[in-house]
Amino acid sequence: MKKKLNKKQFFYFYILLCKDNSLYCGSTKNLQKRELAHNTNKGSAYVRSRGGGKIIYFEKFDSWSETLKREALVKKWNRSQKLLLTKFQDKRK
Repeated sequence: MKKKLNKKQFFYFYILLCKDNSLYCGSTKNLQKRELAHNTNKGSAYVRSRGGGKIIYFEKFDSWSETLKREALVKKWNRSQKLLLTKFQDKRK
């Protein structure tokens, strides 16, 4: 009998650049699905009203609560601070 491997669940905080050049901060369990949802009118009303967008930055966490704390913190930042943060994203990911 084969044992099932428990796949580690990660959580992501992300910054999405909307098509109108505004920034949106969010959290998700799956980056690809969330970006697709934002671009097929199934994501947030904010992004939907701006025509979708592209995730330009993300951070990975082990817990949902830590992810939400990070999102709440970064949402308070101004645009310049958020854009500066995106400069540190490893482009190979």
